[in-house]
Amino acid sequence: MRIRKQESMKNHTTFRTGGPADTFAEPEDLDELRELISVCAGSGTPYVVIGCGSNLLVSDEGFRGTVICLGPSFGKIRIDGDFLEAEAGARLGAAAGAAQEAGLAGLEFASGIPGSVGGALVMNAGAYGSEVKDVLLEAEVLEMDGTPCRLHAEALELGYRTSNITGLGRIVLGARFHLRKGDPSEIEARMRDLSLRRKEKQPLEYPSAGSTFKRPEGHFAGKLIEDAGLKGFCIGGAQVSEKHAGFIINRGNATSEDIRRLILEVQRRVKESSGVTLEPEVRFLGNFV
Repeated sequence: MRIRKQESMKNHTTFRTGGPADTFAEPEDLDELRELISVCAGSGTPYVVIGCGSNLLVSDEGFRGTVICLGPSFGKIRIDGDFLEAEAGARLGAAAGAAQEAGLAGLEFASGIPGSVGGALVMNAGAYGSEVKDVLLEAEVLEMDGTPCRLHAEALELGYRTSNITGLGRIVLGARFHLRKGDPSEIEARMRDLSLRRKEKQPLEYPSAGSTFKRPEGHFAGKLIEDAGLKGFCIGGAQVSEKHAGFIINRGNATSEDIRRLILEVQRRVKESSGVTLEPEVRFLGNFV
């Protein structure tokens, strides 16, 4: 097991910001994961489990506890007929690519999402009209008592960018997706089309957490932000993207506090101009002023 002290979280989040975690651990297997959790629980040490850090804003002060990262050691992907099984640490793009090569359709939407399978289940990730719950059959999770079990997708209460996984203290270990047969070349063409659309409309050249806010009912967050006159608006090194106002980006020297302050200011001004309350998709970790 790799364990590092005072590990900068800038290296483990797509925002490329964040102070040090007291302990950063990468277990190699389920036994080591359970051991880590047991040690943390026994000592009263706070802990959090992450994947790619693609929807995470870590305080500039860091995290006073243990960050457990499920990385490549939890990244196996397997095809079984019309089913794709992926461990929690597998990249969504890798899962979508494996499905395409096997002639299985349904995961194309996930090909450009820069997250892990585990994180995708926690937030029911989605794009371009599709989401995880559309193709998820069941998940393998670790319950709070350390018992691994399989749950049908319905038991996770997957909604728009939400689930009951974190609230019930569960940790995703893997997922089983039910896909459909398709032509590999047609699936690849669909993935290529979505990739081009992302490059045209999203600020992929800058560090970000993807869409910063959830889509309000009856509205689009990016449109509300643009209508409030905030496209290109900056606080420190953080900016509302000039390419897509739904993205807050790190221009290169942003702090987590810059990003947090910008999120709050966007919420305030959108509420003032439209009456709509924007809810962040981003998860906050650590102490913020």
